[in-house]
Amino acid sequence: MLIRRKRGWELAESQATPEEIFRNRRRFMRTAGAGSLLLAGGGLLSACEDMDGANQASAAESDAFAQVADDPSYELYPLDRNSRYQAERDITERELAGTYTNFYEFGSSKNIWQKAQDMPIRPWSLRIEGEVEEPFDIDIDDLLARMPLEERIYRLRCVEAWSMVIPWSGFQLSHLLDLARPTSNARYIRFTTLEDSEVMPGQRAGWYPWPYIEGLTMEEAANELAFMGTGIYGAPLPKQNGAPLRLVVPWKYGFKSIKSVVSIAFTRERPVSFWEEIAGNEYGFWANVNPEVAHPRWSQAEERVIGSDEKVPTELYNGYGEYVAELYADMDQDERLYR
Repeated sequence: MLIRRKRGWELAESQATPEEIFRNRRRFMRTAGAGSLLLAGGGLLSACEDMDGANQASAAESDAFAQVADDPSYELYPLDRNSRYQAERDITERELAGTYTNFYEFGSSKNIWQKAQDMPIRPWSLRIEGEVEEPFDIDIDDLLARMPLEERIYRLRCVEAWSMVIPWSGFQLSHLLDLARPTSNARYIRFTTLEDSEVMPGQRAGWYPWPYIEGLTMEEAANELAFMGTGIYGAPLPKQNGAPLRLVVPWKYGFKSIKSVVSIAFTRERPVSFWEEIAGNEYGFWANVNPEVAHPRWSQAEERVIGSDEKVPTELYNGYGEYVAELYADMDQDERLYR
């Protein structure tokens, strides 16, 4: 008799939100017409504090998803869910995921979702450049039409020691690599966020090295887990969550999953990421989730589950070791986070 044991990242069917609920929400939104990190000292990330009762009530009552019905890609959603990618925890409440966000371009508090609504997401194009056969620009809607879109449930683990579980919509990053046609000289990918201080007030803080930059190795980018997010909860991405295009790398701390991407450059040299430039001893290039390597100012052994007071043990690579551990087999443990 075969006894199947669930792996750490799998979600029971009873815990996954049925697709019909997403479709009903979509119909409801159309009918209704809806259609950060804290600063510490010199501007470094700090361990976030719990949301108090008032903030939680505000999150529940707000409609941080109201403007997604105006997104030109709205009719593409919801997407078919890929059951290969799951998580064993309950999906985070939608309103919490839309109101408890880090997006320093709009400010250093978690509650920046209202400010983010001023960001225009059309027209929007993505620049592909660097070590590629031919640089080009592609409109976001043309890109969506060319990519195989799907939904995946991933854990999100913040370096601040909190976590969520989110149903992401989008496409596997490797499909974008095929479209970009990098040359053999490409060893890394540099991602860049929109820079527009007129609508992103946080970018008026001159002590930060704008624009926000992140990077991956080519091997990391080609891994099947690496994902380009275009939506959440069966709808397009809200602006505060990184619309219209963001990176999602679930085995790394959340600051690696750069939002509102406008440029992807293939490079020979390893890019210096935003937080690495500010404090490389605390927020290094690799940033893999590792409970055995403490942040210099707090432990990473446990994480707080957003939406509850529960604290749970953190898993190496955020529970995705079977997919990514081989990428780092020859690296020292400390290097996985800081170097």
